[in-house]
Amino acid sequence: MFSQVQVVSIAGSLFLLLLILELVRRGKLAERYSLLWIATGVVLLLLSIWRGGLHLVAKMLGIYYPPSALFLIGWIFVLLLILHFSVIVSRLSRRTRDLAQTVALLRQALEEKRSGEEDE
Repeated sequence: MFSQVQVVSIAGSLFLLLLILELVRRGKLAERYSLLWIATGVVLLLLSIWRGGLHLVAKMLGIYYPPSALFLIGWIFVLLLILHFSVIVSRLSRRTRDLAQTVALLRQALEEKRSGEEDE
């Protein structure tokens, strides 16, 4: 029989999976990022359902209350996801800066060409 904590963690994992699928369906979450979220949701769901696996993971980590291991796994995933998105934001910031500099140089060249044509 399922404990109350197990029911809550199963419900939370299912909610997460359904939310991810709905965000992908609406186009608010890119498919490449949804794979990370879906994998996490599936792992959390499996550990929520399979108590033996959760107890094994908790014992390996030295955690005495197995649902805390489930929380820890989710927390570690969120940290890794934040790191991944920070790398993406950094790359996009560099690309935006480079693009802005290129546009500025092209504008300057266009203005110089126009002013050169007006002088003639």
